[in-house]
Amino acid sequence: QLQASGGGLVQPGGSLRLSCVASGISFSRYDMGWYRLAPGKQRELVVVIASGGSTSYADSVKGRFTISTDYAKNTVYLQMNSLKPEDTAVYYCNARKPGWDYWGQGTQVTVSS
Repeated sequence: QLQASGGGLVQPGGSLRLSCVASGISFSRYDMGWYRLAPGKQRELVVVIASGGSTSYADSVKGRFTISTDYAKNTVYLQMNSLKPEDTAVYYCNARKPGWDYWGQGTQVTVSS
């Protein structure tokens, strides 16, 4: 029900935009988040946008990443600028509300020269 896309290989300092399309749910009623999982590390919350619109970013991405939503397209985006090698991970989108927790399949982001 969540389809993430947009990952790829990018050089340090570059940009990518990830997309997460929700089907079967109206994500405006959910808290939507992006998480990432890097090799040898625990899953990390990157950013969450609450159903009310407030956002919370990990310190490591503040000022570089931006979450946005298009309710007409039932899509949430993650604009990633000034990418660093340490941003390399599989990125997952998540939709959550009490009693419900959906995950997308993940999209690989590799930052390397």
